Amino acid sequence: MSGPVGDAEKIARLLHARADLAPGAPLAPPIVPASSFHLPGDPAAARYQYGRFHNPSWDAAEHALAILEDAPVVAFPSGMAAIAAVLHSTLRSGDRVLLPSDGYYTTRALTERFLGPLGVTADLRGTAAFADGGFAGYRLVWIETPSNPGLDVCDIAAVAAAAHAAGALVAVDNTTMTPLGQRPLDLGADFVVAADTKAPGGHADVLFGHVASRDKALIDAVRDWRKLAGAIPGPFEAWLVHRGLETLELRFARMCDSALEIARRLAVHPKTVAVRHPGLGNDPSHAVARRQMARFGSLVGVTFASEAAAEAFIACPYIRPSTSFGSVHTSAERRARWGDAVAPGYVRLSVGCEPLEALWPAMEKALEKA
Repeated sequence: MSGPVGDAEKIARLLHARADLAPGAPLAPPIVPASSFHLPGDPAAARYQYGRFHNPSWDAAEHALAILEDAPVVAFPSGMAAIAAVLHSTLRSGDRVLLPSDGYYTTRALTERFLGPLGVTADLRGTAAFADGGFAGYRLVWIETPSNPGLDVCDIAAVAAAAHAAGALVAVDNTTMTPLGQRPLDLGADFVVAADTKAPGGHADVLFGHVASRDKALIDAVRDWRKLAGAIPGPFEAWLVHRGLETLELRFARMCDSALEIARRLAVHPKTVAVRHPGLGNDPSHAVARRQMARFGSLVGVTFASEAAAEAFIACPYIRPSTSFGSVHTSAERRARWGDAVAPGYVRLSVGCEPLEALWPAMEKALEKA
């Protein structure tokens, strides 16, 4: 399944984003580890003033991400810093926010622990039934689809339309999909947040995140929050993410293709109890996923009969036991060990860039011991 036709032009623009280079200029953006900049005269006349305000290395990463999102982008030192920026710049005492009960648990923990005492009320709702109950009274509706780790899906366009009709803003955590797999802003979202730690960085060597929005007031507030709170990315991390973005299309295509094929094979394997992947024709999320996704993602949810069987599968030599996902390396973990509401034998499998012809036979051998 290929992405939208417009993606080809976006990728070409991203790869040639450093235009008007002087003779002898480096093709790769420089790393600028500066806290201070030369400021004679009026500081407002200078593009760069102080390291907490701006940095040329951030600019390069933000520009590349903005091409993919087709929207202004603000970069952060982690996905959670991006999430915190949206929550803190948007919510005030007395506001209500709706969060997915089955989404990334740290978003719920941050909201309940630090915004709750400030007078923000958080309600929870499952992703598969996220539209049920309406959105009256909410300042912010937070979507995560596919949900992490269960991979349930909700209709972004339908939720956004209903939430806007009720007067709410809509934020979508698009970490699992990237802008190449799903485009929430095109579907009506006000914010997109993502942990570029995952597939955009792609090599398990950097923490990074971003917020995108086409609403100038909203993105300006996010940028001001970063400046005042000091939640800024490092220049070397920005450089790593920029480098990762240049190969994202190739890596993500392979990861998604392999994930779908592996999901199909796991779904009919006698050692598995259940398999979740939006690309499977019999998956409960498939119909909605086909409408709103350009790709079905690199994550597969696999349930085994027991914890021991799950651990035997994870012991595959081409699977790295890790709590993150989206890397070039296939990784997996039992999410129950973190307290997620999943079966003890549930494994979140993140398919990497290993050749399928080598990866699947190694998985088959591990399944024999599961």
